[in-house]
Formats: sequence, C-alpha cells, structure tokens
Amino acid sequence: MTRFAPLQNDLLLRALLRQPVKATPVWLMRQAGRYLPEYRALRERAGSFLALAKNPALATEVALQPLERYPLDAAILFSDILTIPDAMGLELFFTEGEGPKFRRPLKDEKTVLALTPPDLAQLQYVFDAVTQTRVALGGRVPLIGFAGSPWTLACYMVEGGSSSDFHRVKAMLYDRPDLMHHLLATNASAVATYLNAQIGAGAQAVMLFDTWGGILADGAYQQFSLNYMRQVIGQLQREQDGARIPVVIFTRGGGQWLEDIAASGADAIGLDWTVNLAQARHRVGQQVALQGNLDPAVLFTQPEVIRAEARKVLASFGQPELGVGHVFNLGHGIPPNVPPEAVSTLIEAVRENNGRKV
Repeated sequence: MTRFAPLQNDLLLRALLRQPVKATPVWLMRQAGRYLPEYRALRERAGSFLALAKNPALATEVALQPLERYPLDAAILFSDILTIPDAMGLELFFTEGEGPKFRRPLKDEKTVLALTPPDLAQLQYVFDAVTQTRVALGGRVPLIGFAGSPWTLACYMVEGGSSSDFHRVKAMLYDRPDLMHHLLATNASAVATYLNAQIGAGAQAVMLFDTWGGILADGAYQQFSLNYMRQVIGQLQREQDGARIPVVIFTRGGGQWLEDIAASGADAIGLDWTVNLAQARHRVGQQVALQGNLDPAVLFTQPEVIRAEARKVLASFGQPELGVGHVFNLGHGIPPNVPPEAVSTLIEAVRENNGRKV
C-alpha cells in the first residue's frame, strides 16, 4: 500500500465537512485543461486527449499544472467522465470541435440488456493516475476524484455523444422506464465501484458530475437522476485511513431541487451560477456544504470586474461557521479560451478577501 505524505492544507476537506475554517478554500472545475498553454503543449506531445488521459504519468503532470501557476486549495484527477462506458465496450473517441462520441452507442433493448459493469482492470490507468498524482502532491493540497452521474453517463451512452435536446435518451425514459431503470442501475453499480477504487488509490474527496440532470422534468429528476446518485453514495467507502471522504453532487441546472439533493447523503452540493448563494444557504441549512458559483463568463471581463464579482460571491454566502461550509468555485468549468491571467486575478481576489497572503 502506498504511503502518502501528511496533508498540509486541509481547508477544502474541512469546508466540505462543515467544520471551522480560517478561510474559504478555492479550486475551479476544469482548472487543468485547454486554457493553459502548458496543457496544450503536453496534449500535442501525447497525440490526443485519450492518449493523455490514459497515461498516468502525463495525467499526473496535467493535474499538477494549475497548482504550479495558482495558489489553489485542491487538485482534481485529470480524466474524463466517460471512462466507465468506454470500459464497458462502447468505444469512446473524440472528434475535434464535436466533443466525445461512442462508436457503439446503446441503440435498442438488446444492447442495453447486454451491458455489464466494466472490468476494473480496464480502468487501472485511472487508479494509477490517482495514486501518482497524490504522491506528486506531497501533501500540498487534497486530491479530488470524480465520476459522471448514472443519468449523465446514460445520456451519452444512448445518444452516442452530446446532444442539443437529448431526445433519444428522454424518449427511452418515457417509453421504456423499465429499460432506463435497468441501465441506470447498471451505471450506479459501476460508478460506486469506480469511485471506491479511486478512494482506495488515494482520492481524498469525490465528486459526482450530473451535467445533464437539469434537462429532466421535476419528478423525473428525482426518479431517474437523484435516486441513482443516492444509490451510488450509499455504496461508497466514506472513510479512508481514519479520515472522512467528502462527497459532492453537482447537478447543472438543479437549483430548484436543492432540498432534495441535500437529503441525498452527499456532504456538499455544487451550484451553477443561476443559484443565489444566500438563498441556497438558507434552504439547506446545516445539512450540506455549498460549492460555487461564479459565472465562468466573468473570466472574459476586465480584472476589476473579476475582483468585484468574486467579492459578490463571497458576500452572498456570508461568513462560514460551524455546521456551514463554502468552497469557492465556478458555476461550471473554465472555458477553453479563457486567458490564464484572468484565473490568476480571480484566485488572488478570493484569497485577498479571505485575508490570506497571495
């Protein structure tokens, strides 16, 4: 078993667990990625996104790149949410300008019923990247692992890629709810096993990215998305080496369901930028911590605007206290054409308003 260095900065974990903190921690979704020139250079050297993601040494290098630039309070595994269906045999590939696609999407009842959880050996590159990244961090900050939610994975698996309306997967949901429940149960089992393996490999917190939960109608969201995230959470290993492993749910477009999400068993809810933080804090009380939620578009504005908007987010949440936690983040990932200097301005603004040295 790999021995890891003691954690020097536990702000993120304390905030997610609603424990007292000296300052609001900050990390950013997609903090490692295309907006960084060093990432683009490494990806070119690797040959493709998948070649980069499936090489643990290179994935480790990518995960650490933003920490070399910015004083962040967490690192996140460099991977993709679609590793699980790829390992299930759907054959993931990427087309420039079009995003992820599957060569063998789930087209009918036969292909759905034939689906089985992946052999974890096919995902060993992910777990190796977790361990190598944790070692390379040397205890500087915690490492976050992640997976796509069962519903979000199903969206890509049935559509064969992203979609403007997701009519195929939603038609299956309404026409054949039995088939959709079968698919989601299979995905939930796979996601739980996958995240537990990441925790075993060294992840200190885990996050469920429910990117497409917000496309569902009220009622359908609870039944077909949240229900299966709850099943995942119920199967997770919540402690490792005596430390609690926080779990975060991020449903984009899920602000109307905060009370339901807060009752899921998660430790924290990630919020998109459409949600008022003060109101969200009032709605969830001391059930969960909150993460978010600056509009990523702010990063395209002038430095003084970035600073002002960062202050607004912090002021909206208010002063953290025992039983209430806040992690500063964006309301979605960093867009690929954001200037790296804008991210510097943002991180500086958050830290200055926390009273920390930049």
